[in-house]
Amino acid sequence: MERAKRLDKIPPYLFGEIARLKAKAIADGVDLINLSIGDPDQPTPQPIIDKLCEAANDSETHRYDESEAGWPVYLETVARWYKSRFGVDIDPSTEAMLLLGSKDGLSHICWAMIDPGDVSLVPDPGYTVYGVNTLMAGGDVVTMPLLESNGFLPDLAAIPTDAAKAAKLMFLNYPNNPTGAVASMDFFSDAVRFAREYDIAVVSDVAYSEVTYDGYVAPSMLQAEGAKDVVIEMHSLSKSFNMTGWRIGFAVGNKDLVAALNKLKSNLDSRQFPAIDLAAAYALANVTNDKTLALYKKRRDILVDGLNNLGWNVKKPKATLYVWAPVPGGYTSTDFAKMLLQEAGVLVIPGRGYGEHGDGYVRMSLTVLGDTDGERVAEAVKRIGDKFSGLWK
Repeated sequence: MERAKRLDKIPPYLFGEIARLKAKAIADGVDLINLSIGDPDQPTPQPIIDKLCEAANDSETHRYDESEAGWPVYLETVARWYKSRFGVDIDPSTEAMLLLGSKDGLSHICWAMIDPGDVSLVPDPGYTVYGVNTLMAGGDVVTMPLLESNGFLPDLAAIPTDAAKAAKLMFLNYPNNPTGAVASMDFFSDAVRFAREYDIAVVSDVAYSEVTYDGYVAPSMLQAEGAKDVVIEMHSLSKSFNMTGWRIGFAVGNKDLVAALNKLKSNLDSRQFPAIDLAAAYALANVTNDKTLALYKKRRDILVDGLNNLGWNVKKPKATLYVWAPVPGGYTSTDFAKMLLQEAGVLVIPGRGYGEHGDGYVRMSLTVLGDTDGERVAEAVKRIGDKFSGLWK
């Protein structure tokens, strides 16, 4: 029996490969320090869990969600949160919809918008979902290099005119995975003008907007003038409230893009368990995750300061769960990541997995299972120093 040929267009899922590598090391008895996948290691705040229990005991949540785009209480809370957080007005009836996590929206917007021969402008390095789903929908990918010399922002002026004219979608992700870079409102305004000029829909992935440090506050692209003409923004509660397993997020912005995505998804799933929607609404309205963010910051400082003391040149990110670290000269990102695993028992993700321009870096996550106060991160730095300190001298 022959599978669909579209599956031949995509590489193995990056995190699946990492999971297999991790499993082998554990099976071999390695005391693994896992700095790979950005899955929050702290529990969901207890008030959110309590709200879920309360909502799950309400039989009204036990049936299908037959609403237009998501449980109304949830979408109304999303609109209020957006106004309070960004100063942007969102109509919950036409400009917002529920997602089963932001990955759900990021993948399915390709299927809703891309026809064979259409182009997506995709950051490189970048989250693999953007390009993979463009290819599966029959489209073509044009990469936008994210270079350190440009603050890991795409150079919009360098995008070929023919590619811009053919593009249906442009994906932007700030705060950025994997680089940890942030974008200014000036950049967002430039991107909106570019997208309006070429009639491109911008998919703004802001899964990390609430994971910030040192007083930095991430903006929304929808704050830019004219953004609602071209922008749909994808949010997730996964990183903000340690809710990755809950699969809950939302999309807001241009009503035509929201409607297109909702039309597709209405034929693919039956939305989320409404009790989760109600717990998520409670989280947005009432809960902060400051304790977890303080722990991430402590880990970030231990990791970056420790690596720099070994001779690395690593910048402290203002946001996200990630440290984007250059590998020593003479190594590819894959070779260096394998060496860290085999000789130090430290698991990181090679930057090449995020695209051609990710080579030369590894991504280290601040979500470290088993770490209570930065001690496992400090141990990772010690192991790296014991084995490899001479590489950066």
